[in-house]
Amino acid sequence: MKISSDKNLKEIKILSASIFKDNRGEIWTKWDLKKLRNISFNLSKLTRSKKNVLRGFHGDLKSWKLVSCIKGKVLNVVVDYRKNSKNFLKCSSFILNDKNKKSLLIPPMFLNSWLCMSQDCIYSYDYSFKGNYNDVKNQISVKWDDERIKYNWPIKKPILSTRDR
Repeated sequence: MKISSDKNLKEIKILSASIFKDNRGEIWTKWDLKKLRNISFNLSKLTRSKKNVLRGFHGDLKSWKLVSCIKGKVLNVVVDYRKNSKNFLKCSSFILNDKNKKSLLIPPMFLNSWLCMSQDCIYSYDYSFKGNYNDVKNQISVKWDDERIKYNWPIKKPILSTRDR
């Protein structure tokens, strides 16, 4: 597994999986405690979405997130939401899919959003936090097309939850 930092938002880590292939298929390592010792995960979630579903921008004050697209293809956008940061409201975007097998390690106070670009996709969230999980009512939510973020999504009418409208 290889770890690099995003060019725009250095706090975002890009994890490139180690992959083993043979005639049966493939296996990849998306996380290795030996590489990043300071994080231990205590909650894992999967979402299945259809094409043009857009989720986010969401985040909280304490959770680290390791996100991956294990089936299909997503456009993943991460925003720095630390008000005292020189990069406040700046974003970076990434293509995550089952071909490149990349994952993003996103620190607290960064908002995460993504758009399903394939017929369907399965997206994985692994969370690391202290205390209780910050569910919807304790999370930060910013509208997907918030003018302050100035991200130009490649879709005009995504499929949204009530929360993301």
